[in-house]
Amino acid sequence: MHRRTVLSVIAASAVLTATGCSADPSADAGAKDGTTTVTLALDWTPNTNHTGIYVAQQKGWFKAAGIDLKIVPYGSTAPETLIASHKADFGVSYQEGVTTARAAGQDITSVYAVTQKTNVTIAVRAGRTDITSPKDLDGETYAGFGAPYEKPLLQKVIRDAGGEGDFKQVTLSTSAYAALYAGKADFAMPMPTWEGLEAELSGKPLKNFQLSDYGFPAIYSTLLASSDRFLKQHPEVARKFLAAVDKGYRYAADHPDQAADLLVDANKSVLTNTELVRRSEELLAKEYYRAADGTIGTQSEERWQAFADFEYRAGLLSDANGSRLTEAPDATSFFTNAYLPTSKDAGSTK
Repeated sequence: MHRRTVLSVIAASAVLTATGCSADPSADAGAKDGTTTVTLALDWTPNTNHTGIYVAQQKGWFKAAGIDLKIVPYGSTAPETLIASHKADFGVSYQEGVTTARAAGQDITSVYAVTQKTNVTIAVRAGRTDITSPKDLDGETYAGFGAPYEKPLLQKVIRDAGGEGDFKQVTLSTSAYAALYAGKADFAMPMPTWEGLEAELSGKPLKNFQLSDYGFPAIYSTLLASSDRFLKQHPEVARKFLAAVDKGYRYAADHPDQAADLLVDANKSVLTNTELVRRSEELLAKEYYRAADGTIGTQSEERWQAFADFEYRAGLLSDANGSRLTEAPDATSFFTNAYLPTSKDAGSTK
């Protein structure tokens, strides 16, 4: 499950010619069955980050809400671009992607946190007895994806652990994890709910260091985003859509094995390693979907502001003209909980 790490340039001229989908549900209001078409752009090929979406689709919960969901496969245009240019109604994203785009004045807002626990770690091969803390990564080689935030993130964690933050860096894109497994790199930042399990199942287990254990702010690693324009023009559609999504992820949290089966059934040609899918879904249900207080989908101002402050201090945020921001942005507009279902609206997940 490769996590996109480089945000595509947002362009107003971006088009969805590959899919032919409209981002404005009003254009499809007269559908034959009376439903409203809503488009959702994926961030990668279908995987367990998307389980709640496919569960809701397979269970007919979108249809019951009057929504004809069109899932837009991941292509050369990032979901953030499609959302901000109003070519997709919703998309799967992540906190860094939304923060970077929103700081630059783009029309994108996070509306649902899929994972409450940071779903990325710093990892080394389990047999590296010489590395017992991130401070031991000084002088070692990091296999990454070339995203601007990778180096300052790693430097902060290593320094907070007592190191210097001085390491080598190679950009390998999707080959980063393979390089770690093969011993051609010393550390990487995999998702424990996918690459970590994949390594374990292949007999090459990893040793993980949690970012939050070393002073780094918690991250919403997977989230759903929309645009302010769509939310303001179609608030009831947004609420119905998120109610179905929420029901899907609650089902996944309560019934991980059955949710895994539904995800695989919807994506048989892609998800061929059913054991990996099942193990991933069980781990997500156990540790990632629910916050400490048991809530699902919600987001906090504190978490958004802490990450925006980090990005600003690292010099990673620019305005619409490409000029570096001179003060930290107010992250309260980067997300909203306003369209989430209330407890009485959540409904049964049976």
